[in-house]
Amino acid sequence: MHSTITRLRDIMPLRRLSRAESLRVAEAQANRLLRWSEANEPPVKEGIIAGLPHLQIERVKPAQALAAAEWSHGRWLIILNGSENRGRQRWSLAHELKHILDHPFVTIVYSRQDECIAERACDYFAACLLMPRRWLRPAWVSGDHDVRVLARRFGVTPQAVLIRLLQIGLIEPTSRYLVKEA
Repeated sequence: MHSTITRLRDIMPLRRLSRAESLRVAEAQANRLLRWSEANEPPVKEGIIAGLPHLQIERVKPAQALAAAEWSHGRWLIILNGSENRGRQRWSLAHELKHILDHPFVTIVYSRQDECIAERACDYFAACLLMPRRWLRPAWVSGDHDVRVLARRFGVTPQAVLIRLLQIGLIEPTSRYLVKEA
């Protein structure tokens, strides 16, 4: 049986992807990981990622960056900035997992001229994994419109909730939720 990482990589078409295609693949990978891990409610447990074979997570204080992933000594090492809040660390962890999933194909599927497509796909994967639309939409529709409450429920930052609400069309870019409170 193939590892979870290999099975998630198998979802990736081996050709240049448009931005929209890269986001669809990221969401499919996130949803598949959630299904395989039998995650049914927020917050997504860190163990879903930490339990993957040949993967180690280290939190470093102080750190030069938010996060990084590298292949080292026969395993993937994800380094997280331990000075960041837990919600930011969880986002960074999911983001770096997507870099690991994409690693063998990065020069095939993403254009070198537009490296931000790969970064957007990683951010989108993190949002889809930590706040799947099938969990966030009902929470929002049921009247839970306080992004801070949703952030606590999903284990992310309020800004991450706003990004995801925009992605799935539950708020508009001009929404009052995007206005900073004094």
